[in-house]
Amino acid sequence: MGRARKSFLFSIALLMVGFIAIGAAVVYRTSQSSEDASAPAGEYVIASLAIPAGAQIVSAVAADGKLTVTYKAGAMTSVRIFDGKSGDMIREIPVMSE
Repeated sequence: MGRARKSFLFSIALLMVGFIAIGAAVVYRTSQSSEDASAPAGEYVIASLAIPAGAQIVSAVAADGKLTVTYKAGAMTSVRIFDGKSGDMIREIPVMSE
């Protein structure tokens, strides 16, 4: 009976050590991924963008610290590229049909 009790206590102790290791790994991974996720999010702090009144946004893509917005104003379609930190327009490209 004593041998079974020691074996049971050893198994429970090993199980607890395993749970603690898994918990530590999960906490470590979540703290690492939240720091990595906050770094790119910090690149984009734009509060608002300027597009013509009545324009319809077709698409918006954020990449490499820039925000590219494609919009349609009446019959004309244009692409505006904005700086992700300041919100300043870098360039406007009108889309012409051939």
